[in-house]
Amino acid sequence: MEERRKVQRGRTLKAGSISFNRAGGIDCRVRNMSPVGACLEVSSQVGIPSDFVLVVGYDKFKQACHVVWRSDTRLGVEFLAA
Repeated sequence: MEERRKVQRGRTLKAGSISFNRAGGIDCRVRNMSPVGACLEVSSQVGIPSDFVLVVGYDKFKQACHVVWRSDTRLGVEFLAA
């Protein structure tokens, strides 16, 4: 499989939340992350829009994201410029 990432991601395992429409968040796990994107693991893709805010409370991290790819339980996101 050809590597298409612009920046190598570091492996991690952190609790996160997918936030959109000012509603409650959808729990996720951040599997890896770089300054430009991340891989998130979710229990289901149902209801997750293409654009949302990723929140990692432990790190006080909050970043707008756009989904680049999806699988059954994972999604790759790129971080949007502020």
